Amino acid sequence: MKITMKNEPLTTNGQPPVVGETLPDFKVKKTDESVVKMADLIIKPTLISVVPNINTSVCSISTKRFNGEVDKYEDVDFYTVSTNSPVEQKDWCATESVAKMELLSDDQLDFGKKMGLYIESTGVDSRSIWIVDANQKVIYQELVQEMTNEPNYNAALAFLDNLKYLK
Repeated sequence: MKITMKNEPLTTNGQPPVVGETLPDFKVKKTDESVVKMADLIIKPTLISVVPNINTSVCSISTKRFNGEVDKYEDVDFYTVSTNSPVEQKDWCATESVAKMELLSDDQLDFGKKMGLYIESTGVDSRSIWIVDANQKVIYQELVQEMTNEPNYNAALAFLDNLKYLK
C-alpha cells in the first residue's frame, strides 16, 4: 500500500485486509510482556487504533482521544497497537495517565507484517483504525494516507454508535 509521511512516499509490506475479510492471526504483547493472539483479544466488537510510535505527538493525541471515549462503549474493546516495546508503552501510559485504552506492542512486527501495514524503511506500522466484530471480521477500516495526520475519530465513533442501534 502506498502512503506518505511529510509528503514523502512510503510503501507498506502488503495490502491490508478490507471490510468483510477476517483479520490474519497475529501475535502482540501486552504491557506485562505476555504474548497474546488475535483470537484471545477479539471476543466482542473491537476498535484497534494502530499508531507508528506512541512517543510522537499525533500518536499520543490519538490514543488519548480514544482513551477518553472507552466508557461510552461498554460492549466494545479498545486497543492501541504500536511498534514500541511494552516497557515504553507502560511508561507512556504512566506519564500520560492513560488507564482505559489497552496498549499492545508489535515490537516483533508480527501484527504489522501480517496486516500489510509494516513500513520497512521506517520500522513502524502505518496509522490506521480497525473495527472488527466478535468473529474477527473487519467491519470498518480507515487507512490514514498521510502518516502525520490524525485519523477521523468522528467517523469511527459514529460507526460504533450505529452498532449500538443494530443490537
